[in-house]
Amino acid sequence: MGSHRIALVEAVRHELAEARGTARAVLAAAESARAEAQRRRRLVRDAYATCLNQLAEARDAAREDIERRFRAESNALAGSVGSLAALCAPGAAGSSWRMWSPTEPERGGRPGLLRIGTLSFEHTTMPGLVPLLDAAHLHVSGDDRIAVDGVISGVLLRALGTTRPGDVRLTVYDPERLGGTLAAFAPLGLTFVGPGGLGPMLDELVEHICRVNETVLAGEFESLAELTAATVGPRPEPWRVVVLLFDAEIAPAQRAQLDRILRAGVACGVHLIIRGATVDGAERIVVRDGTATTDTTGDLPIRLDPPPPAERVRAFCRGVAERLREGPPPARLADLEPEKIWATSSARGLVAPIGYGPDGALIEVPLGDDPPHALIGGPSGSGKTNLLYAWLGSLCARYDPSELALYLLDFKEGVSFARFTPGPRDESWLPHVRLAGINVNNDREFGLALLRHLGDELRNRAQAAKRHEATKLAELRAEDPGGQWPRIVAVIDEFQVLLSGRDAVADEAVTLLEDLARRGRSQGIHLVLASQDVSGIEALWGRAGLISQFTLRIALPKARRILAENNLAAAVIPRFHAVVNTDSGVAGANQIVRLPDASDRVSWRTLQRRLWRSRPDGCEPPRLFDGDAVPRLPVFRMTESGSSPGAVLGERIDVAARPARLRLGRMPGRNLAVLGTRVGEACDILAAAALSLAAQGPAHFSVVCTLPEAQHAAARLVAELPEADWYDESDLAQLFEVIPDEIPHYILGYALDAVPGHKDRLRRMLADGPSERTHVLGWWRSVARLRDDLGGPGARLDAIGAWVALDVQGADLGPLCPVPGGPAWYPRSRRALFFDRSVHRVPEVIVPYEVNRDQP
Repeated sequence: MGSHRIALVEAVRHELAEARGTARAVLAAAESARAEAQRRRRLVRDAYATCLNQLAEARDAAREDIERRFRAESNALAGSVGSLAALCAPGAAGSSWRMWSPTEPERGGRPGLLRIGTLSFEHTTMPGLVPLLDAAHLHVSGDDRIAVDGVISGVLLRALGTTRPGDVRLTVYDPERLGGTLAAFAPLGLTFVGPGGLGPMLDELVEHICRVNETVLAGEFESLAELTAATVGPRPEPWRVVVLLFDAEIAPAQRAQLDRILRAGVACGVHLIIRGATVDGAERIVVRDGTATTDTTGDLPIRLDPPPPAERVRAFCRGVAERLREGPPPARLADLEPEKIWATSSARGLVAPIGYGPDGALIEVPLGDDPPHALIGGPSGSGKTNLLYAWLGSLCARYDPSELALYLLDFKEGVSFARFTPGPRDESWLPHVRLAGINVNNDREFGLALLRHLGDELRNRAQAAKRHEATKLAELRAEDPGGQWPRIVAVIDEFQVLLSGRDAVADEAVTLLEDLARRGRSQGIHLVLASQDVSGIEALWGRAGLISQFTLRIALPKARRILAENNLAAAVIPRFHAVVNTDSGVAGANQIVRLPDASDRVSWRTLQRRLWRSRPDGCEPPRLFDGDAVPRLPVFRMTESGSSPGAVLGERIDVAARPARLRLGRMPGRNLAVLGTRVGEACDILAAAALSLAAQGPAHFSVVCTLPEAQHAAARLVAELPEADWYDESDLAQLFEVIPDEIPHYILGYALDAVPGHKDRLRRMLADGPSERTHVLGWWRSVARLRDDLGGPGARLDAIGAWVALDVQGADLGPLCPVPGGPAWYPRSRRALFFDRSVHRVPEVIVPYEVNRDQP
């Protein structure tokens, strides 16, 4: 029993020990888990705190980035809006009153927005703008009547300052103050409507809208703005701006008309600015405490500009009124240019505008089968040259150089046509110009050369037309598409110089003109004759067969004898205008044209350079003949001449710049005599002849000079010639003993009449030398001295086969010329008369080359 108890106690103790051990293990495990949980709690708390810090930092960084980007984008947006506002309201539409001045709008541009104040956004200030012309009506309201009227005055001034005079017609309905509200605008001659005139005024506006709608719809446009954009020139209708300063509600009938205008007026260029009555369909401007809100800017307040100073308004209106009284300014040359250059064919004729008519439409001037030729007249200072510039520029912008060729000749002293050719300041030229002659008032022969050239062209075209059985240029071009058949326009300014005088030049010129005028129309050759002198026009009236061909007449202000006697239109037109008449000047065919300022060098240079840069490959610069310029001797290269050597004496007065040559073969008389007392020109002729001969192959030159004034030029020539001998008075005998050889021998005699003795040897050399290839090129100071050297008064002059006369009268040349009594020659500076018995029937005028530039 005791043992059992002891065992039981031991068992209990053992179990209790195990239980305590288990409890201690569980407690230890619990303590460990608790410690781990506490550690993890601390980690979580630390991580949470770190996360919170990181999130706060990220939030702050994101906020800063957002705010930075917001500021940057806001500034960029504000800058863009400011730039857009500046584009939408340029110049007078958006500048402050302190800097305000009217600005001329660009042609074809659309009206922009108008400033009434400024907007502030993110430290950026920009103009607060509202629409008006071609965009909206305005309704201005507010408790401060003065501020409201100031807004209206500012909008009106800006609208007027951004349009051309006459483009806005202003009407004011002011029953309370009878126009006093906008009295500063009175100098414009605006229409004030009193208390009883509202109904008729609204009725008239509705009728006007109906008329404009018919015009717009007839052109298949949706609005007057579209019609204006498609119209070249001024607006077909001015804007009608009507200011309605209501002091009470309006009657129902008037309200109905007002609603019609509000619905349809903008599309027809009718705009209302309303104060007082409540309306729908208008841009609302609500004025309050120096600020305003509008439908365009929403809730953004606009700080209003102060009203424009009344004196500034009056000064501006007086200036506009003065410009309206003076009439419209000249059109611009750019207005005559087509949208695309060189897109028109000249096969059926030439048509080009030269300016605007009274209705704002471009007036086109035709040249073709009818009318074929033009006559232009106007006194000095009336704008004849400007008209020619405008017409030629318009033609050249429409027809390319293969369709149109120009020959230009100016007989007055001046360089009007020089701008069409390359110059030291501007390398460009007008690609259509083939020839330009300036300062030719003393060179009628050049005008004759042009007419001869046109006559040759006329014959060539007539022969080609005959081969192809064509009667007109259009038919010839259709049958011969590969041929070069441009229409030719020949402009001769001050043409009466060519026809003046009773001589062979005038007679041949008249004959050529009559032939060109009669037959040129069918072959595409057109003449444009211009004159500022009544006597010039009268030079044609006595030639009925000639004047009848010039059915196109253009008369400038105060022109006489251009139009029919009972047609007085030219006497009343103002400056910058012309009368265009395509029916020989009869009164019923007048068209009044406002001309552009084509004389402006900047405008012309812009057009010419545009055409020049577009010129086709192979387009050569035009030939420029300047009567005041002295041509330089061309540079000759050594060549072997297959025919007789040719001595170059000067430049021929011809369409092409060609030298006048004297062939020196073995025929009798192949010698040259230079006649006259002008030392420099005589030396230049001899030098040009020698240098050109030296370039044609081996030759020997003998130079004789006993005149002190010519020794410098003679010595210079000897130095330039490849093989030359100098002779003076001491060794002249050796000159005439030169043994001929196989190469030509040329004796250049300076003032041979001053050479003492040896006259017999000189005569033998003149007579026999050419057959042995020895030629004398001598200078005698008069015909009498030449005759003395050849044997006296009864001597024959057959040994002189060619001569060049300088300051020798025509009658003195009778013994040397087949023309009875001598040629019609009146000496003039830097011109010479050349006659070669083997080539010429009559002498021709040449221009001696400049060789000895430093010759005193």
